[in-house]
Amino acid sequence: MGLLGVHDEGDIGTKPVQASHAGGYAKSDSVELVAVADINEEKLNRFGEVWDIPESGRYIGHEAMLETEDLDVVSVATPTFLHHDHVVDAVQLADPDAIWCEKPIASNVSDARNMVDVCSEAKTELVVNHTSRFTDNMRTLHEHIRDGLIGDIRSMTGLFRRELLRNSTHVLDTMTLMTDSRGQRVSGYLNGENDAVDALGADESVDDSGGGGHIIFEDGTFATVDCTVSRDESTYAYHFLGTDGRVEVNIVEGSWRYWDLVDGAHVEKELPDLEPDPDGYAKGFANAVEHIESVITGAESNRSSGEDAIRSLEIIIALYISDFTGGHVSLPLNRPLENVDVTSW
Repeated sequence: MGLLGVHDEGDIGTKPVQASHAGGYAKSDSVELVAVADINEEKLNRFGEVWDIPESGRYIGHEAMLETEDLDVVSVATPTFLHHDHVVDAVQLADPDAIWCEKPIASNVSDARNMVDVCSEAKTELVVNHTSRFTDNMRTLHEHIRDGLIGDIRSMTGLFRRELLRNSTHVLDTMTLMTDSRGQRVSGYLNGENDAVDALGADESVDDSGGGGHIIFEDGTFATVDCTVSRDESTYAYHFLGTDGRVEVNIVEGSWRYWDLVDGAHVEKELPDLEPDPDGYAKGFANAVEHIESVITGAESNRSSGEDAIRSLEIIIALYISDFTGGHVSLPLNRPLENVDVTSW
């Protein structure tokens, strides 16, 4: 397994962090992290030391790693605007069984579709790291909703920190997962605020912004998303309202609540098989690795595919287009709107 890029925020890069690609691989007894590539030699060596990667497996630039190592899985954990080129290079130079790509899949829909096509032609599984698809509690909630716990979802709300491309991708992916539907009509708002440059120590600005909006899904579900506030002021929460009940989730507080609709009144009841799990997010990375192994062996189907990731990306790009034009945007995005590019870290 090879890793492209090092996420340099807080403790990452100075000590092992389990809520990371490398942390997920470290939890597996059947996966060996053999190589890493980065353009920054200092970060490269620091990462290699933290994760016990020998100097022979540390590469300046990804091409040399992909051409030299015999890799079954390649992780792409680089800035979003580089995902397309790095995924395509990984397929063409290394021909791995699977690529684990950080979210969001790309910075424009056209690139994302090409990534999916390239991987499909090479029979390489493209797994996108929308972590909610791998955390135990969210998977259990999805099973409950799929089995009709709250009936048909009619309305959804999602609240998370800014920015849209970097963070609302989690919210919107979860909404598409719970409804098994895709956006149809989007109206968006941007506030022009970005925390990533300061938080990540980046040295240049990007397009990504705080914002939100509303989405009409193809199944008629009405959804609102709010990713306008800073990390310090934010929380991470969902509300799902269905024909037979409702669910409220606050990931930060570890709160999972369910109300059954009985004779026109919502009656709170226990949500089966769900308990607060402070380590749930970190476990999601280990679960993702286990899932990737199962996908490679054919034991499971890819539950976080490139096609899935395009659904949330289309909505995000449409939020930007809507704010810029002052109008509603219909999906799917086709030329030339599929080429609208939003840069993000």
